[in-house]
Amino acid sequence: MTGKNARHNAFLRLVSGNGAALGAESRYSLPPSKEMVIGRDPSCQVVLDAMMYRMVSRRHAVVRPLSLSPDSKFSWVLCDLNSANGTYLNGQRLYECQELHPGDRISLGADGPQYIFEYEYTSLTPATTVNQVTPLPSATNYHNHTQLKQPDSVSFTQLFPIISTGKDLTSKAYLVPGILTVIFVVLMFATVGRPQANQVIVASYIAFAAYYFVYQLCGKQKPWWVLMATSLGTILILLSPLLDLFIFVFRGILPGSLPTPQESITFTELLVRMFFGAGLMEELLKALPVLGAFAIGRMLSSPWRERIGIWEPLDGILLGTASAVGFTLLETLGQYVPDITQNVTQQVGIGAAGQLAGLQLLIPRILGSVAGHMAYSGYLGYFIGLAVLKPTRSWQILSIGYLSASALHALWNATGSINALLLVVVGVLSYAFLMAAILKARALSPTRSQNFATRFLGPK
Repeated sequence: MTGKNARHNAFLRLVSGNGAALGAESRYSLPPSKEMVIGRDPSCQVVLDAMMYRMVSRRHAVVRPLSLSPDSKFSWVLCDLNSANGTYLNGQRLYECQELHPGDRISLGADGPQYIFEYEYTSLTPATTVNQVTPLPSATNYHNHTQLKQPDSVSFTQLFPIISTGKDLTSKAYLVPGILTVIFVVLMFATVGRPQANQVIVASYIAFAAYYFVYQLCGKQKPWWVLMATSLGTILILLSPLLDLFIFVFRGILPGSLPTPQESITFTELLVRMFFGAGLMEELLKALPVLGAFAIGRMLSSPWRERIGIWEPLDGILLGTASAVGFTLLETLGQYVPDITQNVTQQVGIGAAGQLAGLQLLIPRILGSVAGHMAYSGYLGYFIGLAVLKPTRSWQILSIGYLSASALHALWNATGSINALLLVVVGVLSYAFLMAAILKARALSPTRSQNFATRFLGPK
C-alpha cells in the first residue's frame, strides 16, 4: 500500500554487465539518515573487492539522503567523489550531484560494476513512530548546498594512476603494441651499421603495424601463434620446390610469363600476363596456409578447432592477411631490396647509396601492403570463410573470390608501369575492397556479440 501510512525503503541492487541480477546478497539498503560511500576502501559502507574491481577508486561515489519532500517521500542524490574513472548515471558521466529516481542505473567507471536504484514500499502500523533525525538538505535546493560540493582532495591512485589501471593497460591502452615498439626501436639502434639486419627489423616492425591495423578492424581474437604460423608457412612455401612447380604451371603452361624490359607489349596483353603469372599464381600460393588451417581445424575438437581453423569470414581475413605479411616480407627483403641495392651500388659506385635506395624501396612496399598483398589475400580469405558458412555454394563463392582477388592483383601490377595516378586509384580500390569485406564479415559473424569492433556497426 502507499500513502501516509507507507514508508519508502530505498536500496541499491548490484547487477551484472548484461543487467541480470546477481542475487539477494548484492542488495544494499539506503538508510534515510546516513550517507553510503561506495569504493574499495574498507571504511566504505559498500566495499568492493580491490582485485576484481581495479577500475573503482578507494572512495568512488556516495549516495546521500535528503530531507522529506512535500509528498512525504525520502530523496537521495548521487555524487562522484573525485574518482579516477568517473561515475556514470544512466550512461552519462556525473559532474555534479544528481537526484536519483527508481530504475536509475549507476556505473562506477565506464565498464565497472553497475547498480540499480530502487524503491520498495512498507506499511507502518499505527503504533509505529518515526525517530527524529538530523535535518538534511532539501531536495529542492541540494544543487546549491555546500555539503554537496565536490572535494578538492587528490587520491593516491590519481597521483600514481598506474596502480589502479591494472589490466586496463593491456585492453585499452595498447600496452602490448607499445612494448613491441620499444623493443623494435632498441633493435634498430643495435643494428645501426649493419644494413641488412636493420632492414629486417624495420620491415618487420612496419609489417607488424600494418597487420595490427587490420586486426583491430576485424575485431576478432585469434591466437598470435596461429597468425605467426600462417605467415611462416607462406615463407616456407616460397622457399620450397613448390614455388618452381607454380612458376612452371602459371608462367610456363598458362599465358603468365612476365615481360622482359626490352619486350614491348600492349596494356591488355600485360594485364592478361599479370592475371595468370602474378594474380592467380601468387594468390593461390598465399591461400595454401589458409586452406591448411581450415583442414587442420576440421580434425580438431572444440575449442582448438575454433582457435586454429576457419569457421567464418573474419577467420579467413585474419589468416589471409597474415599469409600476405610473410609473402611481402620475403619478396621485399629477398628480391626487391637486394636487386635495387646492387643496381644502385654498381651505377654510383658507393655502397651507402645502394643501401639507402633499398631502405627507400622497403618502406613503401611493406607499408603499402595494406592496399596490396594484404588487401588481395584478405579479400580472398573473406570468401574462404564465407564458403564455410554456406557450404552448398562453396565452389561458386571460392571461384568468385579467387578470380576477383587475382584481378585486383593483376590490375595493380599492370598499372604500375603506366601511370602513377592510376596506381593510386587501383590502390585505393583494393583497400576499399578489403575494408568492405571486413565490414560485411563483422556483420555476418556468428560471434558478433563478442567482437570488439562492432560498436561502430549498426544492425545488419
